[in-house]
Amino acid sequence: MIHFTHVTKSYEANWKALNNVTFRINKGEFVFLTGHSGAGKSTVLKLIYMDERPDDERGGQVMVKFSDNVLYDSKNTPDDRIQALRRKMGIIFQDFKLLPDRNVFENVALALRIVGTPSNKINSAVFDALALVGITQKRFAMPYTLSGGEQQRVAIARAMVHNPYLLLADEPTGNLDPKNAEEVFCIFKEINARGTTILMATHNPDFYLNSPFRRLELSHGELLNRDIL
Repeated sequence: MIHFTHVTKSYEANWKALNNVTFRINKGEFVFLTGHSGAGKSTVLKLIYMDERPDDERGGQVMVKFSDNVLYDSKNTPDDRIQALRRKMGIIFQDFKLLPDRNVFENVALALRIVGTPSNKINSAVFDALALVGITQKRFAMPYTLSGGEQQRVAIARAMVHNPYLLLADEPTGNLDPKNAEEVFCIFKEINARGTTILMATHNPDFYLNSPFRRLELSHGELLNRDIL
């Protein structure tokens, strides 16, 4: 599903956020992305949803393949196809990014309204997503009335409301206490069990040290455990 081939990404003053990174993630996998702050985790995620692209010269290639007929790659996919790519994935951030002036239901429904989904389909999809994360009873609540754990559940529901093939999570438990962090992790495992591929960036060793899921570890922009393609 995801292929990084000798990917290098540089920013200002030739600082390399990633250097010659190669790995693959297969359909249906749950993979952890770990490393210290500044190791390059967020850059990996941005390259997958193509908010960033590898360096122009010898920067390697990122490919995201959803099926034999649906392939995105960093060298050939034009900018006007990026939104179509992102509609096939869910993205979750540490700071929730909920709209403060809309209730829980409307925050989750927004992704469907933007693409013109009919109202009757929006209602059922939002209720299914809220049920998945166990927060249906809060559907009319405003974000400021919710705990951090509840806000992150809403963010997960919003990411899952269109049944994405791929879920990217950037430190999704970083602002949560241990109990809420574990509950959120359990939701991710349930989502993966239903068939969604997950790449989860995390600092929390309690997750990846006690888990059967594969781990990609970054250090100063380099992958410590290389895949062989």
